Amino acid sequence: MPSANDRLIGPVPAQIINLARTLVTAYDGRVAEFNIAAWLQLVGLERLPVSLMIRYLDGEQRREVAVDHGNVGAHGKVLLSGIARLSVKQKIQHAEVFLRSAVPAQSMLVEELFVQAVEQANNDKRQALV
Repeated sequence: MPSANDRLIGPVPAQIINLARTLVTAYDGRVAEFNIAAWLQLVGLERLPVSLMIRYLDGEQRREVAVDHGNVGAHGKVLLSGIARLSVKQKIQHAEVFLRSAVPAQSMLVEELFVQAVEQANNDKRQALV
């Protein structure tokens, strides 16, 4: 699962995780969905492919899901975004967003990280920047 070149972008605050409504699906069982976007500056990865991932604990089980894939621009910038569908058998206890690349980045600057539950348990439309 984890790769040697994984770089932590940031943790997802517990209050955002707890706001997510879990939905029952025919094939995946229970899932929680999150909108995730990260605007990054990456030195040493210009024009190379990268992946935005989320890793989480479902009870004692460690899981990870790909959110988006893209190529870093010539100036070292990339915007990655998508909807993460997290399978849930017990309860999401901890989640973190990270970057996966084939080669290590010399440096990484997180300009912005956005995480929001797609469906909120209390139908509140609050948004969060982390």
